[in-house]
Amino acid sequence: MKCRAGIAWECEGYINRYLEECGINCDSITPQMMAAPFFKGRLVALVIPTGFANKMYSGLLPALCASENRIRKFVEKGGKVISFGAMSENEEAYKWLPFCTKYVHEYFGSPIKIDCNSPFSEIMEDFNIENIECDGYFTDFDEQTDVIAQTKEGKAIMIGKKYGEGYFIVTSIHEFPSRSFIRNFCTGEAEILF
Repeated sequence: MKCRAGIAWECEGYINRYLEECGINCDSITPQMMAAPFFKGRLVALVIPTGFANKMYSGLLPALCASENRIRKFVEKGGKVISFGAMSENEEAYKWLPFCTKYVHEYFGSPIKIDCNSPFSEIMEDFNIENIECDGYFTDFDEQTDVIAQTKEGKAIMIGKKYGEGYFIVTSIHEFPSRSFIRNFCTGEAEILF
């Protein structure tokens, strides 16, 4: 089994350290690298940290949009993508995904319900799910989109969609994912060309 993730951001940061502490080999993928046709990383998963669409934190969104086809091909071949909250009201924040959703940016803490039948249900395994911090929620997605976690009021805070051989996960949970979740998410039979 291979355990490797690409972290999409301008520089190494807290998420890189956390994943490395979880035993995951990490590659930093800057916006310039992501959009460059000559970049040929081999990954199991791509991690897009919180704040990627907020210009105060990141310049990643234009690279995600420019790399839309590359990301889709990666997932079709078995790669996995997890995107954390955009932290922006920008309606283009998730246009690079192969499915529609709308992100409502709003900070709140809430008890959550997790679909225990989902292979991604262990995301908050290390936490008390009676008060999880979130930076928003998702609306306007189709019936084929899996709601993996939601607030007690029914706000979707983690959705996923199978795409080809891989999977897209989008979450507004404003916490590090559990160690077992991120290890499993970033582990696969083979590294996929990005």
